[in-house]
Amino acid sequence: FMVLVFFAAQFVAYFKYTNLGMILAIKGAEGLQASGLGPIPLMLSFLLLSALLNLLMGSASAKWAFMAPVFVPMFMLLGYSPELVQGVYRIGDSATNIISPMMSFFALIVAYLQRYDAKAGMGTVIATMLPYSMTFLAAWMVLLVIWLLTGLPLGPGGALYLQG
Repeated sequence: FMVLVFFAAQFVAYFKYTNLGMILAIKGAEGLQASGLGPIPLMLSFLLLSALLNLLMGSASAKWAFMAPVFVPMFMLLGYSPELVQGVYRIGDSATNIISPMMSFFALIVAYLQRYDAKAGMGTVIATMLPYSMTFLAAWMVLLVIWLLTGLPLGPGGALYLQG
C-alpha cells in the first residue's frame, strides 16, 4: 500500500506542478458543455468509463488518484458536486470488480473455485460472474437515473449539484 500511495502522490504532485490536471479539466468541461449532454447521459458515460478502467487497474484508490484530479474539477466546472462524481465512480468501479483479472483477490477466487472444479480457471470465473456483474451494473445505472431525476441529496450536506 505504501508503494501505491507513493506513486499516487507523485502523480498528483506532478499534475499539480504542471497544471496538467486543471488544463485537462477546463478543456474537458468546455468540450462536455459544447456537447450539450445532460446530467444523466454524462454521469452514465462517466460510470461506464469507471467500469471499463476497472478492468485495467485493480486498485480503486489508485484509479481514483488517477481520475480525481481531472474529473472532479471538470464536473465541478459543469456544476456537479464532488460527492456525486465520487459516488458515480464507485458505482462503476464496484460493478465490475468480480470480473476484473486485476483485482487483488482474483487469484484467490480462482483457487477457491478450483477446489470444486479442477479445470476451472480465470475464464471460468469471468464467464460465471459476467451475468451478475452486468445485472448489478444495469440495476445501479437505473437507480442512479432515478436518483438524478428525483434530485435527492446524497447525504447530509451532499447535494447533487453545486449551489450558485
